[in-house]
Amino acid sequence: MLYFESPLKNPYFNLALEEYLFEKYTDDTVFLLWQNSNTIVIGKYQNPVEEINQIYVKDHNIHIARRLSGGGAVYHDEGNLNFTFIIDAKKNPDFNFRLFIKPVLRTLENFGIHAEFNGRNDITIDGAKFSGNSQYYKHGRVLHHGCIMLDSNLETVSNALKVKEAKFESKSVKSVRSRITCINDHASQPIKMDAFKTALLDSIRKDTPLEHIRFSESDMAAVQKLRDDKYSTWEWNYGHTPEYNMKTEKKFPAGLVTAFVQTKNNTIEDIHFTGDFFGKGNLRELEENMIGLHLDHNLSTQLKAFDINYYMNGIDAQQLTELLL
Repeated sequence: MLYFESPLKNPYFNLALEEYLFEKYTDDTVFLLWQNSNTIVIGKYQNPVEEINQIYVKDHNIHIARRLSGGGAVYHDEGNLNFTFIIDAKKNPDFNFRLFIKPVLRTLENFGIHAEFNGRNDITIDGAKFSGNSQYYKHGRVLHHGCIMLDSNLETVSNALKVKEAKFESKSVKSVRSRITCINDHASQPIKMDAFKTALLDSIRKDTPLEHIRFSESDMAAVQKLRDDKYSTWEWNYGHTPEYNMKTEKKFPAGLVTAFVQTKNNTIEDIHFTGDFFGKGNLRELEENMIGLHLDHNLSTQLKAFDINYYMNGIDAQQLTELLL
């Protein structure tokens, strides 16, 4: 397995670095470690305006960055470690998260901490989340990344993230703060970041040897160009809010989905989905195929013509009908 650790803590550089490694090393398995300073990273399908406390974020100089994968918003600071696996999708069919979480669980056991994979994509200690994970698929390859809160500022997490009430209701909790924790809150003595990195790499080496990637000046220039042209732009991170005359939202076991629909005479003229769900296909392709559908009792039958699960993993035509009607 090829291994690289990012030299920078800039979120736009690191997200560009992920994509560059994903596109360049198409025949290799890659493992990447990286850290960001004071950043909210939102999922590919999320609307940042609905996910963050904008006043707090501005006042505290917190970056907003959008990643390639779906899932929910997470907060990164220097007490948080991010990891990325890039592998052949045949080894990981249909959003299997357990394969990539095993080295993290094993690392924590070495520090005397028992953690569990819980829910769609979270790792927890005593029921409290310290790691969220997400995946991106393209051309037979999968990029899996996760964050590990070793010693993050939980007060900042609570204040910066504006989590929707539907998510609270589904998990029967009262606040962001009650759902999250840091590893060091459960350690017999504080674990330093370098020590945790070393232990995680040792855990991975038990399964496969690691070979360092050597970055050239041209590699670095290519990542910086991708950062400047895509990941640091307003168009990528915020984009344009869609026009709509109907907004509807529903929490499914597979994730929260919001639909912004422009309708006329009960017919879809335009539609956009946001949420913390996962998916393999280009979501805009599904949205464009739905233009012209009638919002009536035949909608479920019409939607069965599309592979909804391909675009929204774990969601079918009947569930999408429930959302829209």
